[in-house]
Amino acid sequence: QVQLVESGGGLVQPGGSLRLSCAASGSFFSINVQGWYRQAPGKQRELVATITSAGTTNYADFVKGRFTISRDNAKNTVYLQMNSLKPEDTVVYYCNVKGVRYMSGYSSRLDYWGQGTQVTVSS
Repeated sequence: QVQLVESGGGLVQPGGSLRLSCAASGSFFSINVQGWYRQAPGKQRELVATITSAGTTNYADFVKGRFTISRDNAKNTVYLQMNSLKPEDTVVYYCNVKGVRYMSGYSSRLDYWGQGTQVTVSS
């Protein structure tokens, strides 16, 4: 079992900043991609940012220039630095980890999600 524990959400004023953290623990597997998604009420979950095992990052257009994804491999933690926050960023953010486990001559693809952390941007 792999657990992803998110933290760092909360209330912030427009233009402010927050840093989300997602720490992974549990069964061993090789991480391919770590990322952040968000989901507004009544809408589909959408990608915010991803970072591959090679360090390649990808961002949704609506966060480019404002958010930065990073990771600390030693801590098995991925971060999302959120700057210049807007009211539209008020949503639940979910951490995601995709990887693979090699066992018995085959590979198992794994996909784990954090519990979600609420970000509220309001004056």
